Amino acid sequence: MIDLTGKVALVTGSSRGIGKACALRLAEAGADVVVNYVTSGREAEEVAEAIAAMGRKAACIRADVGEQEDVEEMIGFVKAECGGLDILVHAAATGGFRPLAVTTQRHFDAAMHTNVLSFVHLLKAAAPLLESAAGRGKVVVLSSHGTHMALPMYGLIGGTKAALVSLARHWALELGDRGVNVNVVEAGLVETDSTRRLPGAAEMFAGRTTKTMVGERMLEAADVADAVLFLASPLSDLVQGQTLVVDGGAAIHV
Repeated sequence: MIDLTGKVALVTGSSRGIGKACALRLAEAGADVVVNYVTSGREAEEVAEAIAAMGRKAACIRADVGEQEDVEEMIGFVKAECGGLDILVHAAATGGFRPLAVTTQRHFDAAMHTNVLSFVHLLKAAAPLLESAAGRGKVVVLSSHGTHMALPMYGLIGGTKAALVSLARHWALELGDRGVNVNVVEAGLVETDSTRRLPGAAEMFAGRTTKTMVGERMLEAADVADAVLFLASPLSDLVQGQTLVVDGGAAIHV
């Protein structure tokens, strides 16, 4: 059993979807959790209340991770209120579902700031806390199959996620010898508020039954959170700069 008692985790984009599942799973394992959101304040408070009901410390903080000042203030809050940071899970993402042919400069800038530049801001600010963690500091980034597969209306998100995965490897190179592990969880198709808006979502969800190779079980946010929990724990101390795919085997065959 993984025991994160005494650990402090910050989960970006944790008011809904996979980020929410990660925040709850870390709390179930014993961690105190800081819930980050940018627009869904009510949902974030509900997540924090659920964490507190488990007997863990919980806090909510609004911060746009694409803005350096917001990130610095958020990490300052974590340091002041929690005394340190052991685990950083980066789940916040944006981009919208549209063809690349209609992508504007504004769309591109928003996706790059939230999905990619955010990771630079976060680790620049959080690295000193993670390096001071008891044991190794853990950073886990959420990605998707769009990093290496062409998906309808997903070009901007997929492209930025690919850049994010590359950044994770380079952060691992820079921080590994300073006591921090940086890894990626690449999730298959999970039904969330966001993915339900994908063009052709119903057909894609239905198609999972022929793609996955784990019987009738379909991938859920909790399954992704379990992988994040592993990478956030001491069990993964020798896993560095890697991408763990959680998709029931869907991506390994036609």
